[in-house]
Amino acid sequence: MTLIDTHTHLFSEEFKDDINTVIEKAIEAGVQKMYLPNVDIETIEAMEVLAKKFPENCFAMMGLHPCSVKENFENDLKLIEAKLSANTYFGIGETGIDLFWDKTFEKEQKISLHKHCEWAKQYNLPIILHTREAFNETYEVIKTENNEKLKGIFHCFSGTIEEAEKVIELGNFYLGIGGVVTFKNSKLPEVIEAIDLKHIVLETDSPYLAPMPFRGKRNESAYLIHVAQKIADIKKISLSDLTKITTENAQKLFNND
Repeated sequence: MTLIDTHTHLFSEEFKDDINTVIEKAIEAGVQKMYLPNVDIETIEAMEVLAKKFPENCFAMMGLHPCSVKENFENDLKLIEAKLSANTYFGIGETGIDLFWDKTFEKEQKISLHKHCEWAKQYNLPIILHTREAFNETYEVIKTENNEKLKGIFHCFSGTIEEAEKVIELGNFYLGIGGVVTFKNSKLPEVIEAIDLKHIVLETDSPYLAPMPFRGKRNESAYLIHVAQKIADIKKISLSDLTKITTENAQKLFNND
């Protein structure tokens, strides 16, 4: 059984004391590949060190998180663009729009997102989209940028069936499903029931959003198996069938066999 964690921040401070064990546990749990979305210019070094340490398992992506888009975001984007042109990465992001904490830089977040879309098309890499309290705003940008070259993941998807259908209609985008699907009052099971598994990839968003029975604790990639089992239960299929489909989806998107 092979699983792919399409979104995990294993380079975070939360893992500095036991990262080797965390990676080993993930591999033992069947999680062979872990994709690392960058956060800001301060996280690049730690992310790249981890990717170099585990080249068969950890794959760096490059971008600027919407919550890190501030007054100096254009300088940050220039630095990120320089990194993209000089190194090999496996995705663009994470990027998107976040209006949960603060709407001060909404305009700048949209400018940044457009720039990330340009990079995704230029380098033929999937774009990783963060849409907290901003699905419609993010979707509208993607819709204007969308063409046969643009592909990616609506990460940490927790929207409605109608929103899921909008993502699917874009053509080359997947729904990133993580620990939220296991939460007691989550509406995600209804969405999963309504859509085809060919539109889903799995993620943890470690160290955040740990699935049951670890909710409230530090998340890690090994826990992806609990997300997979929950979706298999919802779809009334075997865990092996579920992992086969979602792994094939991730492999198709990242083109990284």
